[in-house]
Amino acid sequence: MAKISLETLNNIDGFVVGALVDSESGLILAEQGSGLNLELAAAGNTEVIRAKRKTAATLGLQDQIEDILITLGKQYHLIRPLESNDALFLYVVLDRQRSNLAMARHELKHFEKALDFS
Repeated sequence: MAKISLETLNNIDGFVVGALVDSESGLILAEQGSGLNLELAAAGNTEVIRAKRKTAATLGLQDQIEDILITLGKQYHLIRPLESNDALFLYVVLDRQRSNLAMARHELKHFEKALDFS
């Protein structure tokens, strides 16, 4: 796999840090930004994805996770499995005061479509 750049995530209002993560191993494939232990966050969010997928399967839901939002007092944490490869997910942290959640979700979806894995 070629080196993947997450640099354009910096254009999302309130962007703090982001990573592309393998949901099977919890390993970071690409990262952008600083101020958070991304290795720890990637491992923890891998467990969140696994738990939600297991719950959805147990409930018999015939649907895919579009994204998972964790709202903190000062931040939004978005976990978005890729439509093109559900073994990977984007993890993005936004500053709540400087972000527009609806726009950020839209921009993240657009970013995903532009990802090049070649």
